[in-house]
Amino acid sequence: MSPSYEVPAQPSPLSRRGLLAAAGAVGAAGAAGIVTAAGPAAAAAPESAASPSSRRRSAALVVHNARVFTGTSGHATRHEAVAVGRDGRILAVGSDAAVKRHVGRDTAVVDAAGGTLMSGIHDGHAHPMDAASRSLRPSLAGAEQTVEELHKTLTGFLKDSAEQEPDGWLVVEDWNPVGLLPHGTAPHHTMLDTLPTRRPIALRGGDGHNLWANQRALDIAKITAATPDPVGGKIVKGADGKPTGVLKDDAQPLVSRHIPEPDETRLADAAAKTLAEAAASGVTTFMEAVVGRDELKLYQRLAASDRLLQRIVPALRVETDMTRDPAAALAYAKKLRAEFRDVRGLRFGTVKVFLDGVIEYPAQTAALLQPYLDKDGRPTDHRGDLYVSAADYGRLSAAFNAEGWQMHAHAIGDRAVRTSLDGYAYALRKTGRRDLRNTTAHLQLVDPGDLPRFAALGVVACMQLQWAARNTWTMDALLPYIGARRHRWQYPARSLRDRRAALAGGSDWPVDPLQVWNQIRTAIDREGMEGEGDLYRAEEGLSRTSSLLMHTLGTARQLRSDHLTGTVERGKAADLVLLDRDVTRCPVADISSSEVRMTLVGGTVVHDAQSSAGRAAAARVTRAAAGPRPTAYASVHGRHASCGCG
Repeated sequence: MSPSYEVPAQPSPLSRRGLLAAAGAVGAAGAAGIVTAAGPAAAAAPESAASPSSRRRSAALVVHNARVFTGTSGHATRHEAVAVGRDGRILAVGSDAAVKRHVGRDTAVVDAAGGTLMSGIHDGHAHPMDAASRSLRPSLAGAEQTVEELHKTLTGFLKDSAEQEPDGWLVVEDWNPVGLLPHGTAPHHTMLDTLPTRRPIALRGGDGHNLWANQRALDIAKITAATPDPVGGKIVKGADGKPTGVLKDDAQPLVSRHIPEPDETRLADAAAKTLAEAAASGVTTFMEAVVGRDELKLYQRLAASDRLLQRIVPALRVETDMTRDPAAALAYAKKLRAEFRDVRGLRFGTVKVFLDGVIEYPAQTAALLQPYLDKDGRPTDHRGDLYVSAADYGRLSAAFNAEGWQMHAHAIGDRAVRTSLDGYAYALRKTGRRDLRNTTAHLQLVDPGDLPRFAALGVVACMQLQWAARNTWTMDALLPYIGARRHRWQYPARSLRDRRAALAGGSDWPVDPLQVWNQIRTAIDREGMEGEGDLYRAEEGLSRTSSLLMHTLGTARQLRSDHLTGTVERGKAADLVLLDRDVTRCPVADISSSEVRMTLVGGTVVHDAQSSAGRAAAARVTRAAAGPRPTAYASVHGRHASCGCG
């Protein structure tokens, strides 16, 4: 049921970047169509210099008739209303009757109609600027196709951009690296070379770990049989020793650096739409999980044009070859921070390192403690790729931690997870600092012996639990190759929580469509909307409260902003989301289809579902979530798509 809204009589403007001031909230919210005039409620709480109620500050905004999930230790207490002060902070939380006393003559009032009002979602690992860039290019959407079908699709893309013949690049997103049919068909540049074009072509894998190029693109990049593999990457070569056109991980930039960047204005406009979609999903804070100068310049442009809607924690990427030189890595990060530290909305202090790749067959670049199995269940001699040693990661972590920086490690396989923990243990011994909340992300496979180490070392487990469902990718592409014993330890969320580990959540968007509420639901039932059954629900499913906390306060703690956001309590910033239903009590499966009615950041309305802009943003979210799947879910490697690998 949707809230009922009316427009106050005398709207006044509110800058999206400014905090609520004077009657500004009334005007901004009124223009969006989300408020009622104070009216009778104000009369019920008259304000005069003489009355006791005059000493109660009138609110800029009051939301009532809600189910407030505070996220505090007393979250089980029933609260119905929240008042937002004119400074953009929460003024009061309590019963409708108690909070009504903060309604003044110009207070905007929202009837929540029984929906949940809670902290905005904090996404602890995502790539919104890459989502913006990808939105400007044609997409294969992770489809599984025969070579003939792929040819037909790509020919259509070529016709759509025929004016770019003969030298304009055709760059296509969301290629499924294992999606050529029949299964087992290996991609080769000759399959692309027969297309009716002279243009260079690059298909970017949906995992961000693979790129497929035609011969023209290889020639431009000067990649030959004699070209050596770069550090952290691989040029796939055939039996003849010649490049096949497939580049893995840090070999991708050999081609991608020749691809022209999108027009800055178009990219900024796409980024603004991307952030509006995130606001329509209820996201109020992001950690952008791979950041360099280009992403920072884009954020700078958005902030300057008043279109940066969320709070952003940029995780500056430390390249693999720089991990062996902590002093140089630290100098690089400090230089970027100094250059962009004045950009409003950004908070620096985090760096990102890739420790391994992805686990599913046939890529199998995630680093494992024990070897992968072959398709018949026999051990091989392959344990994946560990890009950074524990010793190097420890020295790097110690150098950054000593300066107050937080580490964020991509770790899929159990050997990479252990490497991150070993590195953090070394840094703790060297610096003695336990307050930095070093983080390990993804955690698809964790050795049970390492579970207690997270709490012991103060390491945050940032997990993308929308992937924790039984489907082709967690079963067919994985179970035969790691065996049942290890398979059971996929995404061990409850096991970590039971050992007092700090849990945080992230989407890794645009690896998958941004489906915040399905993500929260899947953490509970380990099945989600697309699952073909649950993935160890009895062992690893979280409670509803734990899932909600993980994606709000838990991630705020990861991002070191829990003093400001993550809970609904007096004095905190009014980073809030209002839903169309009570997610604290509705059937778990219904959480997935929750709709965001309103999102606020610092008390400013950044999404209103009933405004024209809000409806458009919500429609884009819905379309993306309903996009094609190769079978039951995202592509086998439809993960870590934006992990900065090209």
